[in-house]
Amino acid sequence: MAEFTLEPSDDQKQVREWLHGFAADVIRPAAAEWDEREETPWPVIQEAAKLGIYSLDFYAQQYFDPSGLGIPIATEELFWGDAGIALSIVGTGLAAVGVLANGTDEQIGTWIPQMYGEPGDVKLAAFCSSEPDAGSDVAAMRTRAVYDEAKDEWVLNGTKTWATNGGIANVHVVVAVVDPALGSKGHASFIVPPGTPGLSQGQKFKKHGIRASHTAEVVLDGVRVPGACLLGGKDKLDERLARARERAVKGERVKNAAMATFEASRPAVGAMAVGTARAAYEVALDYASTRSQFGRPIIDNQGIAFQLADMRTRIDAARLLVWRASWMATTGKKFESAEGSMSKLFASETAKQVTAQAVQILGGNGFTREYPVERMHRDAAIYTIFEGTSEIQRLVIARTLSGVPIR
Repeated sequence: MAEFTLEPSDDQKQVREWLHGFAADVIRPAAAEWDEREETPWPVIQEAAKLGIYSLDFYAQQYFDPSGLGIPIATEELFWGDAGIALSIVGTGLAAVGVLANGTDEQIGTWIPQMYGEPGDVKLAAFCSSEPDAGSDVAAMRTRAVYDEAKDEWVLNGTKTWATNGGIANVHVVVAVVDPALGSKGHASFIVPPGTPGLSQGQKFKKHGIRASHTAEVVLDGVRVPGACLLGGKDKLDERLARARERAVKGERVKNAAMATFEASRPAVGAMAVGTARAAYEVALDYASTRSQFGRPIIDNQGIAFQLADMRTRIDAARLLVWRASWMATTGKKFESAEGSMSKLFASETAKQVTAQAVQILGGNGFTREYPVERMHRDAAIYTIFEGTSEIQRLVIARTLSGVPIR
């Protein structure tokens, strides 16, 4: 088991420096353009693929880093560059985590490579869980998966929403209801292979922030997938549903397929927020050091200097929470106090607060698109919403600490 350390290894430092260079030289110069265009930044993704950043090998190296810090270190640097473009680069990873969390070795080996493709033929993947009437309330999910035993196929019907890469992805991972009587415990995850009839893109959303990342509805109309596309396999599903029914009778709680994915990815979302917050802080620090009013740099004023001190303190604290949760998850330590949710909650709230302070420090300039903090402030709003709102994180933490099903 890897010992917890605050000192990155030489390899981790090299990866961090490499990604920082890519973020500075490739992502940042393109950020404003793709934010305005509100389109997937294919040239940047292709460049990332050419360099080996957008690839299964790189993702696997970071994911299986024994310290658990590979993903958060890499993620922070990419999102320091720009949140929208970075999400376009790492968005496939959520679908990959869905397969890693629930799939068999064969499914992992078959489908994750197809999610990334090759440098000359880049592919994307999408994780589809939320629905128009089922966001935080996963028990309200309506997308159904019915097993056709005669053909050994699952038939999926429903509409998913807020799907990163939804509709343009090569591979979709879809969470659906297989046993409505069990509520959220009756869910399962399915692979929808490329070109499967019945899957289409619905509405593409025009968003407040992360506008370079494609977000859309995914419509499933009589989508048929082979039995082998049920993540984990039918035997495992039948066993899990049987246990869920027994526990339901006893009043016990069990996890569902979507929650297994979100629990594994929440610290990574925290790392995204840390990257955005750090970027805004650095812009504000530089501006405060060079902008003069009343004959001196504005950082000489206590009101500005104290804000920057608080910003840096919160950023470092958020990073430490993210690193702790990532290390715990990798080394198999239980989240006894909902440490994963803590990291996502604090980091996402920090990003909103720090970017707002950065706008304030830049004054009127911060409110214009001539300076990047305006975009960073818009981007930061998503962290307290997706993959579990701040309110849901607090609910998870409160329930874990109290042992009471707080509502």
